[in-house]
Amino acid sequence: MSFENLVRDLKSGLGMVRVNAATELGKLKDKRAEKELIEALKDENMAVRNNAAFALGEIGSKIAVSHLIPLLSDHEERVRKSAVKALGMIGAGEAVPALVRSLEEDRSGIVRRSAIRSLGQIGGPKALQAVESFASGPDASLADMARKAVENIRKR
Repeated sequence: MSFENLVRDLKSGLGMVRVNAATELGKLKDKRAEKELIEALKDENMAVRNNAAFALGEIGSKIAVSHLIPLLSDHEERVRKSAVKALGMIGAGEAVPALVRSLEEDRSGIVRRSAIRSLGQIGGPKALQAVESFASGPDASLADMARKAVENIRKR
């Protein structure tokens, strides 16, 4: 399907059509889709927000960072997880404080694990400090991921 058709579908009224269009636009990695995908982050349909967030990560959209950070408070776990992943894929250093909050405060284990992974991708002293504090914690899966993130950050 052409880029133009995917953009049209993303704006259409049909839920699954919008969901699939967001996914396909991300796979194209075409920065021309940034504006439409950023707008889709406000969609009432959770799956559209979810896929649009991840698509912006796939594109590496630096301009989307300020729009993705508020999604870390979305009421839907999957949307929060995709926003966290996208920020890591983008390498959004300015998102580190928000990602640390997600790591420390989100009730979802999958969001917290994704935050560790993203902090490991982004790196820097604040990210390192945050993930180190979880490397010897009581949650085995978080601790294991934190140790790997610490290694990734220190390799740089």
